[in-house]
Amino acid sequence: MTKQHDIVEELVEEVVEVATAGLVPPPAHGTFSPFRYPVFRAIWIANLFSNLGSTLQSVGAAWLMTELTPSHQLVALVQASATVPIMLLGVFAGAIADNYDRRLVMLVSQVGMLTVSALLAVMAYAGWLTPFLLLAFTLGVGTGTALNSPAWQASVRQQVDPEQLPQAIALNSISFNIARSIGPALGGLLISIWNPAFAFAINAISYIGLIGVLLWWKPEARTINARPILPAVGAGIAFCARSVPLRRILIRGFALGFCLATFQSLLPGLVHDSIHGQELDYGIMLGLFGIGSILAAPLIGPIRRRLGLEGILILGSGLYIAALLIAAIGHSLPAVMPAAFLAGVSWVLILTTINTAVQMRSPDEVLGRCLSIYQAVTFGGMALGAWTWGSVADWKGIPFALHGGAAALFVSFLVLRFLAPMPRPGEGVLRPR
Repeated sequence: MTKQHDIVEELVEEVVEVATAGLVPPPAHGTFSPFRYPVFRAIWIANLFSNLGSTLQSVGAAWLMTELTPSHQLVALVQASATVPIMLLGVFAGAIADNYDRRLVMLVSQVGMLTVSALLAVMAYAGWLTPFLLLAFTLGVGTGTALNSPAWQASVRQQVDPEQLPQAIALNSISFNIARSIGPALGGLLISIWNPAFAFAINAISYIGLIGVLLWWKPEARTINARPILPAVGAGIAFCARSVPLRRILIRGFALGFCLATFQSLLPGLVHDSIHGQELDYGIMLGLFGIGSILAAPLIGPIRRRLGLEGILILGSGLYIAALLIAAIGHSLPAVMPAAFLAGVSWVLILTTINTAVQMRSPDEVLGRCLSIYQAVTFGGMALGAWTWGSVADWKGIPFALHGGAAALFVSFLVLRFLAPMPRPGEGVLRPR
């Protein structure tokens, strides 16, 4: 708790320093130095509230599915439905991000997600949702996320200087995980005293702030070499296929995504069936997941410099295996709470490391496509993993599926450590021109 307080205190000090230092960012390189850029700071704050709304909706949708059906597979598919569009449409979204103004792409996707979330809130309030209608709406939100994500991640280069990119990526992870630490407990409380429709409505409202910031932001026009979508997608795939470092990163991303899906996809069923918890217990578990992610994110840079890419993945994978094993044998909320914390730490260590590795090895003209391919591969692995581990849980029970996920992560890591090693320090890294 003291560590989290120190992080928040440091963040406040950074914001105060920015407020008194003017608009020109000094050459600082600390964890929070990207906050010295007004545009990054404004988008980060607006995105924090949007992430909070998205977390509330995820909690509400997952728990609502446990009440609509006893199927672990359908419950797991709530998570999969949010990631399948990234797998299927992500590469096209990357080409769109490279072909058009990334700010406008983000605006269109945010307005679309607001509309879908508002309709979901109305349907839930009226009691008209079925399991498959719920999946359809989460697919709709996932489609907006698939369109938004490459443009948003690629736009970070327009918000900060190139040398600040790793810190900016880590801070975006912190934003997401702050929402994860607060949102789940709040979501569990909201749906326990009313119903999931309220959480869905709050999510719809949360998009408004980010839409306002994007309307205010006027980035410097970048040179766009527009190409037809299909040839543009082909060029992005060809670049990733030719780049040996990127190819290895993508292989590792798919394998890790498949295994990382285990905890997240089975958590609603774990709380509902294994420990016989309620909505608030589910929120507490997701909150601990987010707290673990927040505390780990500022440490990623120092750990990466000390251990390298492979070392940080070894650490993250080991922690995730421990989390799955703890969850598999726990029969009460206190017994499984450490699993959620460890899973959050390992989740951000692994995914932020892979994301940064891709961004540092992708030229700007194909950055959106490279990021979308990374997301399609990694989140495609997660979607396949969610379906697989949900099916295993229906077949043999949740503890068996959790043990299976731990075993799969251990074996795949040992094999790919040699068949697809992560790039060495500096290998394939593009230097700012």
